[in-house]
Amino acid sequence: MKTGSFAYVWATLALVAALPTYAENPTRVYWGDTHVHSELSGDAYALGTRLTPDDAYRFAKGEKVLATGGQEVQLRRPLDFLMVADHAENLGVLPRLVADDDFLSGDEVSEHWRELLAALPPLPEILNAATFDAFSQELQPLYQAKKAAAADYPISKTFQQSVWQKVGEVAERHYAPGTFTTFIGYEWSASDAAMIHRNVLFADGPDVTNRTLPFSALDSRDVEDLWAYLGRYEEELGGSAIAIPHNGNLSKGSMFALRTFLGEPLSKAYAEQRARWEPIYEVTQIKGDGETHPLLSPTDEFADFETWPPEVWGGTPKGEPSSYARSALKLGLDQEIELGANPFKFGMIGSTDAHTGLATADEDLYWGKMGLTEPSRYRAQDQWYYSASGYAAVWAEENTRESLFAAMKRKETYATTGPRMVVRFFGGWEYAAEDIESEDVAALGYAKGVPMGGDLASAPEGKAPRFLVYAIKDPDGANLNRIQIVKGWRDAKSELHEQVFNVAMSDGQGVWELSTVWQDPDFDESSPAFYYARVLEIPTPRWTAYDAKEYGLKDLPEEIPMTVQERAYTSPIWYTP
Repeated sequence: MKTGSFAYVWATLALVAALPTYAENPTRVYWGDTHVHSELSGDAYALGTRLTPDDAYRFAKGEKVLATGGQEVQLRRPLDFLMVADHAENLGVLPRLVADDDFLSGDEVSEHWRELLAALPPLPEILNAATFDAFSQELQPLYQAKKAAAADYPISKTFQQSVWQKVGEVAERHYAPGTFTTFIGYEWSASDAAMIHRNVLFADGPDVTNRTLPFSALDSRDVEDLWAYLGRYEEELGGSAIAIPHNGNLSKGSMFALRTFLGEPLSKAYAEQRARWEPIYEVTQIKGDGETHPLLSPTDEFADFETWPPEVWGGTPKGEPSSYARSALKLGLDQEIELGANPFKFGMIGSTDAHTGLATADEDLYWGKMGLTEPSRYRAQDQWYYSASGYAAVWAEENTRESLFAAMKRKETYATTGPRMVVRFFGGWEYAAEDIESEDVAALGYAKGVPMGGDLASAPEGKAPRFLVYAIKDPDGANLNRIQIVKGWRDAKSELHEQVFNVAMSDGQGVWELSTVWQDPDFDESSPAFYYARVLEIPTPRWTAYDAKEYGLKDLPEEIPMTVQERAYTSPIWYTP
C-alpha cells in the first residue's frame, strides 16, 4: 500500500488534468450525468419543475441558473458531459398544454388537466409554507397533478416530431467538442410499480436522431422491443446507441429477472442482445444505491448504504437478488454457463435522476428529486430517504461524443455517489508490487493487463490474477478510508459466492491517495469470476445535516441519517476459464 503526501497528491492531480491524450490509452477521466429531467418530463412538470433542457445544460456547464423554487444555484465545478433524458411518454406535452397550445384543443381529458395544472400554486409559495401541515396540504394538488403525466392524450406524430427536434437542437447548440459534450437521448419508462426504466443514449447529432422518434413504453413495455428499435436505428440510419438500465433497487426483482417480459426463460439470443445494447448500468442515483443489499451481502459491513426503507415506494426494496448489481453479476456467471452468453455483463456508472433540471450530486448542494423537493425547511423530515447521488466517470481519449461513447461501450467507466475521486483498476497476470511506484502506473496497467470493463481468460499455469488499483481523493472532498476488491465466483458445485477484500487501508483520519497491487489468494482457475474495486471515503455530513443547519432544524427523528460514507464502484474485470 502506498499513501501520498499533500504535495505529491496535488502534483498528481495537476498531472492527470494536464496530460495529453493518445489514441492507444485514455489518460483523462470525464465527469457527467446521463439521467437528468427537465420540465419536458410529465412527472417533473406536474410536481413543480419549470427548468428547460437549455437551463439543464447551462447549469451543467457551470453557469448560474434560477431554480424553480426561486433560488440561485451554481455548480462549483462544471461537468464534462450531460444527457437530458426526459421521459418519452407524453414528452413535452404538459408545458405546451398549459401554454394553451392548440395541438390538443377540444379534448376533454386535455382540458381537465390543462385547468388543473394552470391552477397549481407557485412552487416558492409551497416551499415557504409557514408550517409542516401547511406544506403537506400544499403538496396535495401536485400529487394529484402527477396523474397528468400518464393521461391518454391524442398526440400526433407531427407534434412528437416537433418536440423531439427541439430536444436535438438544444443539445447540439450546447455541444462544444473538447470542452463540453451533450448526448441526445430520452428515458423509456416501462413500469407499473416496478422500475425497469432505460435511458436511451444516442452517439449521433440531430442530423441522424431527427430521422427517428423516441420509442416509448406506450409503443411497448417489453425491453426486447426497445432493443429491436435500437437495432433498426443502427441498421437503417447508420447511427449508434445504447440503453442504460435505471438503478434496479426499486424494480421488485424485475431488473435482472431470469425470465423475459413474456415469462419465458432467458435464451442465448436474449443474453447476447442485452449484453450488446446495455453495456453499462446505473448503479447509484437519487432513489438510493443499487450495488447490494444487507440481506444479500450479510458479511459486507458496508452493504447497507443508502438503502431505502421497506415502507417507501410500495414496500420496496426487500433485497431481491435480481434487483441489485452485485448479485446480478453473480447470476450472469451462472447464465453464461447455462446459456453460453452472459446477459448481465455490465460496467458501472452513476447518475442523478434529478427531475429538477439540476445535475448536482454534492451533499451541500443537493437540490432534490423533484421541484417539490427543492430546498425547504421541511424536506429533511418529509423526503430524507432520497440520496444526493451520483455521477458517471468515463476514461476516454477526449471529450467528444465519439470518444465518450466508445468508452461506455467498452465499459471503461465507474460510478461515484458524488465525489470526483480519480480511480484506476487493472487486472492481469504479471503485475509486480513495485509497479505501483512507477511514474506512469496507467501505462503499465494497460501494457500488462486490461482496464476496468475488460476480460481475463486462460490463466497461465500456476498463476493467479493480480490487480493494480489506485485512487486519489476528490480535492474538494473527504479523505479516502479504504480500497476494497469485491469478488464474485461460481464454484465447481455450481454455487455462487462473493467476498470483499480490504486491499488498501488508511488510518482513522483517511489519506489523499491509496494504491496497491493485490493478488487473489483463493483463485481457482476452473471457476469463472468477476472483480471490481470499491473505494470509500471517511464519513462526512449528509445533505440532511446541511438542511438541519441551514434551517435550524431540531428534534428530527432518529431514523434520519446525518452522515454518509461516499464511495466509488469501478466496472468489473471478468475471468472466464
